[in-house]
Amino acid sequence: MAGWTSLKNLVKKEIKQREEEGCNVEGYYERFEELGQDEKQLMAFYNELTQLEMSKNFSFCEPIELEDIRKSRDEGPRKFNIVESEEKLKDRFYGAWLGRSIGCALGKPIEGPAFMGGSNGRPGWKNVELWFKGANAWPISNYVPTNSTAKEEFGLETIGWSNKSLLENIKFMETDDDIRYTVLGLKLLEEKGLNWDSWDLGKFWHENLPYQLVCTAETQAYLNFTSVTMNYNQVKPHNWKKDIEWVRTHLNPYREWIGAQIRVDGYAYGAAGNPELAAELAYRDASFSHIKNGVYGAMFFSAVISAAFVEKDIDNLIKIGLSEIPNNSRLYHDLKKASIIGKEAKDQLELAENIYEAFKHYDAVHTNNNAALCVASLVFSKGDFEKAITTAVLGWDTDCNGATVGSIMGALVGAKNIPLKWSQPLNDTLYSAIPGFHLI
Repeated sequence: MAGWTSLKNLVKKEIKQREEEGCNVEGYYERFEELGQDEKQLMAFYNELTQLEMSKNFSFCEPIELEDIRKSRDEGPRKFNIVESEEKLKDRFYGAWLGRSIGCALGKPIEGPAFMGGSNGRPGWKNVELWFKGANAWPISNYVPTNSTAKEEFGLETIGWSNKSLLENIKFMETDDDIRYTVLGLKLLEEKGLNWDSWDLGKFWHENLPYQLVCTAETQAYLNFTSVTMNYNQVKPHNWKKDIEWVRTHLNPYREWIGAQIRVDGYAYGAAGNPELAAELAYRDASFSHIKNGVYGAMFFSAVISAAFVEKDIDNLIKIGLSEIPNNSRLYHDLKKASIIGKEAKDQLELAENIYEAFKHYDAVHTNNNAALCVASLVFSKGDFEKAITTAVLGWDTDCNGATVGSIMGALVGAKNIPLKWSQPLNDTLYSAIPGFHLI
């Protein structure tokens, strides 16, 4: 099981995951409460959950194989001709990197329980607002201030391990999973080109990604893959198609959470202007640890980022991303709704409240609600870099959402059009914690 949580916690989360996948879990929560800590009983209960069939009333169609995903998608532009000069393209690449780093650094100090999941009856976005208002820094127009009256008034605190990203301290982009995976994606493309699959990704992680730097779905897939490689003496098994299903699902109730969605930017940069290829590369990566909407979120944003190097209309970018995922998936419908919320919102707080009310049934680090906040933020921004990233960090997975939206907006506007108050504090410096890329 994942080393930082208990078997009982994994089993409880599995009930919720099976429910979201369309299974009837009536009575399972009550039965779970009667279980103790005995691992044999917990595993028997877990194995029973894994055998549940999807309800016939489940109205969504969510395939996992790439061929089936492509059969169930909308029409869309699969590849663009890039006509810009190399100089302008380099500015967009640099803008994407800067935007990702800026958005991540903005959300990093507030990536804690109170700002993500809420506290004392307040949703997370409200606590973000309270922190900035308590620092006389609302609306958000810069990095997170160190001090706020919200600490004394509401018991809120920024995250201690992210002090280097606070407004008064920031001098570089400190290490973060949202940044590490971007480095890894580009390194994988440099080493393998397009000749790799999910098995190669697992091997690549073991060689380049220290175990202590992964969490949730990535932690469990990492451990499961270790078991498979030990059984096959590091050689790819003939039945990998069967084994990968176990690697990405066994004791992994996080398989539709946000982890895969934050891993795709490097592939999108490598496939700039080619959203179909970007989505395919995201699929190869995401399917190592995720299924269904966890994979679709990765494909959607990889396609959007790739297209942002060419297409400048936000609405068109959203359509391009949607055209790479199943059009009767939960994520597809959720993002359609999010786009409407973004269009109709009069201000950031109205947007945050409406997004929260529409998607609060998901965990704070689920793919769908965070992707919805990102899409609504992009639509609401109308192409304004600052408005996009400062909306994206209003609750749930703050640094992930800031990074994803920042990457898209950076590619869209280019580095030269990113306000200096956001870019200069990073001093063009990144610490990734990836061997060979620390520092850049």
